[in-house]
Order: sequence, then C-alpha cells, then structure tokens
Amino acid sequence: MMFSRRTALKIAAASTGGLLLPAASAAREEVESHGLSTFGELALPPDFKHFRYVNPDAPKGGTLRLQIKSTSGNQNFETFDTLHIYAFRGDGAAGMDATFDTLMAGTADEPNSMYGLVAQSVRVSSDKLTYRFLLRPEARFHDGSPVRAQDCAFSFNIMKEKGHPLYRTLLRDLAGAEAAGDNELIVRFAPGRGRDIHLFVASLPIFSQAWWKGRDFEGAMLEAPLGSGPYRVSRFEQGRFIEFERVANYWGAALPVNVGQNNFDRIRYDYFRERQIAFEAFKSGQMNFHEEYTARFWATGYDFPAVRNGRVQRIELPSGGAVGTQGWVFNTRRSKFADPRIREAFSHAFDFEWTNRNIMYSTYRRLTSYFENSDMKADGKPGPEELALLEPFRGKIPDEAFADPWVPPASDGSGSDRAMLRRANELLMAAGCKRDGARLRLPDGAPFEVEFLDSSGALRPHTEPFQANLRRLGIESTFRQVDAAQYKRRLDAFDFDIVTTAMGGSLTPGEGLRNIYSSQAAKTPGSRNLVGVASEAIDAIVDRIARAQTREELTIAARVLDRLLRAGRYWVPMWYKDRALIAHWDVFGRPETTPKYGNGAPGIWWWDADKARKIGYPG
Repeated sequence: MMFSRRTALKIAAASTGGLLLPAASAAREEVESHGLSTFGELALPPDFKHFRYVNPDAPKGGTLRLQIKSTSGNQNFETFDTLHIYAFRGDGAAGMDATFDTLMAGTADEPNSMYGLVAQSVRVSSDKLTYRFLLRPEARFHDGSPVRAQDCAFSFNIMKEKGHPLYRTLLRDLAGAEAAGDNELIVRFAPGRGRDIHLFVASLPIFSQAWWKGRDFEGAMLEAPLGSGPYRVSRFEQGRFIEFERVANYWGAALPVNVGQNNFDRIRYDYFRERQIAFEAFKSGQMNFHEEYTARFWATGYDFPAVRNGRVQRIELPSGGAVGTQGWVFNTRRSKFADPRIREAFSHAFDFEWTNRNIMYSTYRRLTSYFENSDMKADGKPGPEELALLEPFRGKIPDEAFADPWVPPASDGSGSDRAMLRRANELLMAAGCKRDGARLRLPDGAPFEVEFLDSSGALRPHTEPFQANLRRLGIESTFRQVDAAQYKRRLDAFDFDIVTTAMGGSLTPGEGLRNIYSSQAAKTPGSRNLVGVASEAIDAIVDRIARAQTREELTIAARVLDRLLRAGRYWVPMWYKDRALIAHWDVFGRPETTPKYGNGAPGIWWWDADKARKIGYPG
C-alpha cells in the first residue's frame, strides 16, 4: 500500500541496530546515528536529500481514489466503524496511519533500515538496551501544539498496555519509555530483547497525550484522533468511504524521508462488499487506481471502452519484495484437525494444476514454502547448522524435519486425480476415520463435516472444485460467506474450521512471527495465529529468528522454521505471483526509477493535471 514507509516495519520486518558515526558529545558507551540498520551500515549518509526512487519535484494536487488492499491492527477490508485503528475493538478505517508521524521512517531500497522523521538522531548504549531519541523541536501536531518526548513516551507505553493484541505482543520487550525533557526520549528494553523491537518502536504512531486525556484508548470512536502526519481526515461516511486531505502546512514536508511523497491533495478509500462491485466502480471512474488480485478478471475483465481508448492503463510491475503466504489454513484447536495426517489428506484433494489452468489462466505458481522464492526456503536435507537447531527437539517434532521438506502433491491436471484421492483416503484411514457408506466419519464417530469461512465470494470458484474432491472422499463441506463484521469477530475468537489467509512476506522476518506462530499467540484472541500453532520447537526457533544478529543466523533459523511448519501440515498452500497487476485511469505520473523492494505504486506517484484534462477525468 502507499504508506509503506510507515507500515513496512510494523508487523513483519525484523532488524537490529547497526549504528554509525560515534558522537563526540556522547558518552563513550553510546553511538549516535541518523538512522537504524539491521545487518550493517546504512546505505544513505546523514546529509541525503531524498530517497533514490522518488521524484523530488513531483507536483501536488488531485485525488487518489482506491480501495483498501492490506490491513493491520483492527482494520477490515469491507467496512469500518471506528477511526481508532490501534485498539482491539471495532473495525478500523483505511488510511488512518497517514495521519500519524513516527520517530523514523523506512525506505523501500533497504529491507531493514530507518531514517529520522520526528527523531533527528538516536544514541544507543553499548548493550543496546537504552535508546535516546533526539526529537526535532519543529515537529507539530495538526492543532499546532509541539510533538514532545512526553507524547512519544505516552504513546509507546499505552500501546503496550492497552493497544491491539498484535501490538502488545510485539512490545513485550519494551521495558518502558520516558521523557528526559521535551525533546529527548529514552526508550529502555528488557535484557534478551528481540532483535527488531527498537525498529518496531521507531515505527509506532505518536499520539497527543493531551488529546487522549479523558478518552478511552481501548474504545471505538468516530472522532479522528489528533495526529501530526501528512494527512488528516476530511470527511467520511461510516462503512462506505473515508477521505483524507493533505495538510497544507505539514511540518515535515521538506524532510528527506518525505520529499517526493505525499503528493495527492486528497486520498479517498471506498468500501465495497463484493469485488465485482468494486471493479464496476473502477470502470466507471469512481476509483482511479486498482490493484488486481484475480487472474480471471485480469485476463477477461478489461475489455471495456476506457481500456480500448487508452483512458485506463494496465501495467505489470515487479513486486521486488518477499513473496507472501496464502492458503487455506486449518483451525487445529478443533479435534477434527488435530491429526496432521487428516490435514495432509486435504492437500491431496486440491488440484492446483487444474485450478491454475482453468480458473487462473495459468498465471500463477504454486506456493510450497513459508519463505517462497528466497534463500530462507528450506531445500533438501538440513545441513549441519540447521541440524544443530533441530537436534534438541528430536523425538518431539516430526522425523520429517530431519529429511527433505514436505511439498504439496502435483496432480495430473484432471481435476480429480485418482492417485491423489487414493493417497488422501489412505491418510484418512490411517488417522482412524471410518467409512459409513458414501460418508466419512471421524475417529470419534461424528460425520466429517467442514465449513470454509469467508467474507468474500472471490475464492468460491477456486474452492468449489476442492469441495467436490472432498465430497468424493466422503467429507461434506460448505462455503459460508458472512458479512465483514461477523467474519472479523469469528476470526478474533478462532471460531472457524478453515479460512483463507494471505500474509505479506518479509526479507528480514523477526519479532512479528510471534503473532503468527507462537504458543502465546495461539491463546490470544485477535492474534494472527489462526492455525493454533503451539509447539515448543517452533517457539524456540521463532525466538532464534527474532534474536539473530547476522543475516546468516537469520537464514538458517528461517529454514528450520520452514521445515517445522511444512512438517506440521498446517495449510493447503495456494499460489503466488511475483508481479503486481495494476490498472489505473491515465491521470498519474510516476518516477522512472523503481524501488528495490517494492513497486512504489501509488505512494510515490503524483497527479498529472494535463493527462486528467486530456481524458476528461475530474481531479
């Protein structure tokens, strides 16, 4: 999404401080830097003018109209009823992160580096447990009041105490934050802290302590919290749209991390319950930017007049970043999915080859790993370094973890491969299931019935052939589509059989993995551990990843985690594509340079008034 400089490090990325430039005025045990990096030096010097991939002379103007495509905190793809996205309650509105500034900002040219925003520099103790952020005195909230160290300390402490469970989990190693004057913030971390916790803190929103006085931080609200970012809420209609306006006197507009960005005068997010309705809105011009995720639409849905006459452009941009994970995941808290042999049987009922050819126009590749298309993907038998991490758990983890990693079966492309279905039946019988005529019963005698839960019908065509094969095995299944609010409630409460998950990848995974795979997260309502993974070995390896001090350590540990997760058969992996499919009305300009780890769309684009006039599109 467009504000990746604020969000890229929040959930998935992981880093540790590789600091530069000893400060003559600092104590000998401290090092001062204009930024933070993970495994080496920062790529940009203290006097850099702007990021390489932006147009520093990009004009300001126009309205970007789009649909929310990624979420964090309590956000929902299909509706919203609160403007407070950092609490557990409610469905948060899109785009609210753009109203808040952070201590530092990420760059799409470095996967794990940050540079000063509200903080002009940082001093770090030799044990990396104390960080002193020196704030810019010119930083201001939208009401003109200064952004002080007291506001930062309030923000980080209250996020740890009362924020969304996702944030509270990631802040477990934050010992506390305090002000040492208006412009000096001291952040302390617990011994044994996670490698990336300081970067996570540096990317958190800064709230106004005065504004929140007397307000319930844990509650939902339709009043926009006071921020200091480049945009503010202008107007909205609950559940239908929210519009932001660029802050004309934004205090940080000229900072190097902001130059060439935040170019639109207005940004509007529209909400739709169905993808097809959203697509019709794009075709009519109600939205002017659309990233396509459905191969069928991309192949067949763009033969309309605005495409034929060139008013709508279609482009494919390399994603540059890590491949995300997407698949049908099992709720292993339910007894029917407790046995991994039953979970594996489902993988033999899904015919990817047929689905890719007949539904997705052969445009996708099969996911096999949790770290697909990277050197963190496990391959072959584990080497000596991986074995050293696995051996302490021998006998407690599947023997397969010490062999070649599991890959999902490839079919003959018929849609109902007899050999795959036969293997699925063998696995079900070995797990204790029994035949009752055409029906299959679980080991406890109950009929084997499952529900695919979703809030959208977009994947129904892909799921129905899967369900047909399950029916051939004697497993009855339903595809239940519920409204967005009910869907979120059920996921937060882990009240489902099977759901689809799609999570962004990271080139430097770390602390965020605790929210997805840790035993603690499995017990925490609202966490991303939908599967219910609860494994001593996985906990240990996730911790190892979070604390890795070199890229090599990280890579080895990630390969081990990949082996363990694949051996657990926690999902039926889907597919991936390493290019973004983007359609847009021809009203934008964009830089010639593409970021190394992203496509920049539409965050570094700008409104081209001449193009808009030429095609008659209102700005």
